[in-house]
Amino acid sequence: MDIAKIHSLFLNCKSVSIDTRKIKSNSLFVAIKGDRFDANTFAVEALAKGASYVIIDNESYYIDERTILVKDSLVTLQELAKFHRTYLNLPIIALTGSNGKTTTKELIQVVLAKKYRTKATVGNLNNHIGVPLTLLSFNKETEIGIVEMGANHKKEIEFLCEIAKPDYGYITNFGKAHLEGFGGVAGVIEGKSEMYKYLSQNDKLAFVNLEDPIQVERTKGLKIFSFGVNRINTDVCITSIKANPFVVICYSDVVISSHLIGLYNANNLNAAISIGKFFEVGDLSIEAALESYIPENNRSQMLTKGTNQIILDAYNANPSSMAVAIENFLQLDSLNKIMILGDMFELGAESKKEHQEIVASLLKEKELQCYFVGEAFYLSRVDNPQFKFYESFDSFSTSLKDVGIENYTILIKGSRGMALERTLDFL
Repeated sequence: MDIAKIHSLFLNCKSVSIDTRKIKSNSLFVAIKGDRFDANTFAVEALAKGASYVIIDNESYYIDERTILVKDSLVTLQELAKFHRTYLNLPIIALTGSNGKTTTKELIQVVLAKKYRTKATVGNLNNHIGVPLTLLSFNKETEIGIVEMGANHKKEIEFLCEIAKPDYGYITNFGKAHLEGFGGVAGVIEGKSEMYKYLSQNDKLAFVNLEDPIQVERTKGLKIFSFGVNRINTDVCITSIKANPFVVICYSDVVISSHLIGLYNANNLNAAISIGKFFEVGDLSIEAALESYIPENNRSQMLTKGTNQIILDAYNANPSSMAVAIENFLQLDSLNKIMILGDMFELGAESKKEHQEIVASLLKEKELQCYFVGEAFYLSRVDNPQFKFYESFDSFSTSLKDVGIENYTILIKGSRGMALERTLDFL
């Protein structure tokens, strides 16, 4: 069956699913093989739960006329998404970057939603499966689509751009993330810049932060819409940024008091302001949208636990995001501070050096208590009365139960695999 015919069947369905646990009535189920399972075996279950059609790539599991047999289910999902994107022909904004992608995406969406019917990537479904699913969630009612793209190796952004075919692109930053897959920071820059290459080749537009010299250099010759701080030669001029702890941004005569913590979130807000201005969203609407946005999912959340104020930033971590989180935390107006830092993953050969550098950078902070959790930090331990190192979360939590922590401001930061939000149970 060709992709046009599959698409016509898809249009008669209400949704697409790759997980029978989340399947809905009148949906299209795509059986994608995983490392530990073969989803073809769930085709019967999908139909029983209400799927109208199932796409499989193993003829042994053919059921009846509701079964669409293809050579490769994943490739078919991607081709279907590409076909659907062309069919809808709506403006699509794509964004990638080392840090801040999901927050920036959500900020852009709340701003544009003030004027347009928008749809965006749900959560962080931003890979070779998530991007197609995002595109297939768009419909004729969607006026602007926002697609987050993640990558941990070169050529991945290039591949995702060929599926989503964005009209606009934004790269949040270039940092020390997924160094193992990219082969170093230079590889990160090359990999993320594949978006710029697509935009250039297809005469599309890039949103550019003029405060980032890499963005400025990599977008030479592209059509751009820019923002910067106290710059004359920019499309949107940000006149003031403050953060103690929440970010307050001024531009023109507008003052935006956000619920986001840390100067590192300023550029995420600035990007949303600029994209809103480009799409002619009114200043009052931009202000209302950004002031109403409250972060969740362990991303820069300010929480109160007993007498303690907690900055929970445990969704993910890499050397770049860890460094700016620490920098922001140190400048807060608080006398009693504690840091709880967890291992940073996917750093490959750079892991030892990067963890050692984080520890070394904090040695000069004589009044700061630091708890380091995880094998990589444990291997980087030093003799310092203010520092405590734990090889595992279990050993850390056991110790924490015996420590009375009251009236502190606490930063909790670590990679997703560390799940440091569990610390809240012991504070």
